[in-house]
Amino acid sequence: MIDLRKVPFVLILLIVLCSCTGVQGVSPTEAEKSKPESQIAKTGSRSVNVNKQAAAAPEHVVIVMEENHSQKKIIGNPSAPYMNSLAKQGAYFTQSYGTDHPSQPNYLVLFSGSNQGIHSDSCGHTLNAPNLASELIKHKYTFAGYSEDLPSIGSKVCTHKQYGRKHSPWVNFTNVPESAHMRFSDFPTDYRKLPTVSFVIPNLDHDMHDGTIQSADNWLKNNLGPYVEWAKSHHSLLILTWDEDDYGSRNHIPTIMVGENIRPGNYDQKITHLNVLRMLEDMYHLPYVGATSKAEPINNVWTNNK
Repeated sequence: MIDLRKVPFVLILLIVLCSCTGVQGVSPTEAEKSKPESQIAKTGSRSVNVNKQAAAAPEHVVIVMEENHSQKKIIGNPSAPYMNSLAKQGAYFTQSYGTDHPSQPNYLVLFSGSNQGIHSDSCGHTLNAPNLASELIKHKYTFAGYSEDLPSIGSKVCTHKQYGRKHSPWVNFTNVPESAHMRFSDFPTDYRKLPTVSFVIPNLDHDMHDGTIQSADNWLKNNLGPYVEWAKSHHSLLILTWDEDDYGSRNHIPTIMVGENIRPGNYDQKITHLNVLRMLEDMYHLPYVGATSKAEPINNVWTNNK
């Protein structure tokens, strides 16, 4: 038996307090209610916990856009060994489709959920609709578009060497800062410095528009291959897709996703650029822009989804 007269008063007090509270516990609901309001981010009609949001979403997403080739021209083609290796390493969507012809409307749909009434590759548009970049920035994330052969950061030039503004939709939007419109030479070699979401736009020789499939495949391997390997162990993601096919009747294109927490395999969910944008919005709990609220979610490619 303990002689309480020999036990310090502070220790006795601690024992009493622990015996009173140790068996009570706090239910998850009560714990959630006790959090400061600053830890809860309200986004549109949805409220999400900031910590859970950060844990669920990739730290970095890089989207690479290729040009004007159908699924059957790429998948299984020996001239594209690296792209086909990515299809085997990651999630390959066998039923992926462009939304429009020609190129520019497809880029606009993927970026803003709408072709914004533009049905051509014409240059010089000024838009202010909500879009992926504006919503990421509004919700304290970061964005950049890296375009090969862009002459200078923020340039609004229509063409320069093999750069075409029609493939860089963010430059048209007044609610996206000019500093987000960057050259591919600005793409960081320290991938930790990448924005939350970024696009990589190869020039017309390296995206298959003017150049060969083999040239585009080599460029992708040499320039994004190191990022892909890094992404697999750094909670990051590569999305490789095409704007449109070669004017086939179905506009059937490849879409491939590779990174940590991606479950490899072939997926037959029918998707378009709208579904890909919807997936990004869901990952970062952003409001839906354009027509993405009506697009089916992509949520079966993650290893934590059973």
